[in-house]
Amino acid sequence: MTIPYAKHYQDVPDLVSLLRTRGLTINDEPKARNYLTNIGYFRLSAYFYPLLQLPKTAHNYKTGSTFEQVLNLYRFDRKLRLLVFNEIEKIEVAVRSIMVNTACRHFNDTFWITQNRYFYNQNYFNSSIAEIDSELLKSKEDFIEHFKNTYSDVYPPAWMLAEILPLGNICRIYKNLNDAGLKKKIARQFGMQPQAFESWIMTIGGLRNMCCHHSRLWNRVLPLRTSLPQNTQFLWLNNPSTVDVQRVYFRLCMIRYLLFSVSPHNTFREKLVDLLSKYPGVDINAMGFTAGWQQEPLWR
Repeated sequence: MTIPYAKHYQDVPDLVSLLRTRGLTINDEPKARNYLTNIGYFRLSAYFYPLLQLPKTAHNYKTGSTFEQVLNLYRFDRKLRLLVFNEIEKIEVAVRSIMVNTACRHFNDTFWITQNRYFYNQNYFNSSIAEIDSELLKSKEDFIEHFKNTYSDVYPPAWMLAEILPLGNICRIYKNLNDAGLKKKIARQFGMQPQAFESWIMTIGGLRNMCCHHSRLWNRVLPLRTSLPQNTQFLWLNNPSTVDVQRVYFRLCMIRYLLFSVSPHNTFREKLVDLLSKYPGVDINAMGFTAGWQQEPLWR
């Protein structure tokens, strides 16, 4: 049974007073007001939550909890998102390039993305075409404008379209390919089998979007249950079935694995270790990290 929303808006000074009455120590009130004004209480509330006593519905803070602890969690999460997004960019660019180039060679067809004979589900194909039409209509990219003004073809070549399509659309195009051999060729370049690769790039795309929209990441239970890879080509986890696939640690493992093919000399591990060392108060268990994670082959 639902009920009407009865909570009222509270101004920043009132929120500071409320937090203090609930047991949160605020040593620098002007600083707290500034953060509550420019970030917002609602966005910060997820970082207040771990400091609450049980039952959390009582909204009383644990003894010694401070506003500075909340800010540290917020800062850590922001830096984690930036780190993750930077590494995903390398993977995303590689997925686009490798998929397009491999398919162009395989089909010997520059325009394969817009040819229905290469796809097994025509409804999915029609949806892809609708997405392509939409992106072409709104694109202001110079290379798209040049193509429209120069050539008579209805659609640009695959490598141009791959640059303007969102990663989610690229994932769906891969999923709908009817040539199993081609899907294997593409997945193999990332050291994976097609089913797991398909699952991973969809998951990576969702994670990318979370980072783009500044969503909380560090202790999130993530919605997609991604597949575990089989017959891995690169170093991987000793016991992947013991890792919570819905926590951010497993996503970090996915990124680390994919980077072995995309950027073999990457410093993702060093950057991650450095970030964690700078925020020792962050509970990495809430992120799904396993005991002795740095000794895993993947991270060594």
